[in-house]
Amino acid sequence: MEKLVVGSREFSSRLLVGTGKYKDFQETQDAIVASGAEVVTVAIRRTNIGQNKGEPNLLDFLNPEEFIILPNTAGCYSVDDAVRTCNLARELLDGHNLVKLEVLGDEKTLFPNMTQTLEAAKILVEDNFEVMVYCTDDPILCKELDDIGCVSIMPLAAPIGSGLGITNPYNIEIILENSNKPVIVDAGVGTASDATIAMELGCDGVLMNTAIAEAKNPILMASAMKKAIESGREAFLAGRMKKRLYASKSSPEDGVIR
Repeated sequence: MEKLVVGSREFSSRLLVGTGKYKDFQETQDAIVASGAEVVTVAIRRTNIGQNKGEPNLLDFLNPEEFIILPNTAGCYSVDDAVRTCNLARELLDGHNLVKLEVLGDEKTLFPNMTQTLEAAKILVEDNFEVMVYCTDDPILCKELDDIGCVSIMPLAAPIGSGLGITNPYNIEIILENSNKPVIVDAGVGTASDATIAMELGCDGVLMNTAIAEAKNPILMASAMKKAIESGREAFLAGRMKKRLYASKSSPEDGVIR
């Protein structure tokens, strides 16, 4: 299957995973390995990747030579905080410039503040960051982020951690139609069928965390998500049959004995 190309990088897996909400770093490692994901997103404000000396370091469990560490700005509620966090990540990861931008606007829903997201995206793109951007499923705003130069548009399918699935597939379809960059669903997936639906719509990938980490068996769910992403992508590429109101015979009429 063709690779996912994001900015200057390419990946074999179209499943991107987070590192939060697991019981410990060992479970994090086991689930991520089972998922087959190559891109692992890390909340710099919440997870130690070297900035807190003497504390357990996630990078002791996820080798940056084996995984692409994608720093994110989760927990940032202003342009300044988000930009500062991205610069800290670049310093901690020896010049790594691929980041996931989040500028949140509401603590309850964790919906993004799109005005500040657009402003932060402009600053980061001008500073040579490759910006993957978490955003609402507004097709107009997604097109603006695309035009700014973000390398991936990441609309939410439902509120973060809700597990509600793809609540507005029609907006996602419009975003896909108008986007020149990879569209990766970010937030809202609850189970494997949700991930498959996202891929069958034509999304280039799915990023998830809670759906795996809060499953009763995270490692098994991670394996299920790997298969769901692959099957959904294959179904999209294959092209589904047309929907019909009435039955359609599977066998030809010619030669039927009457």
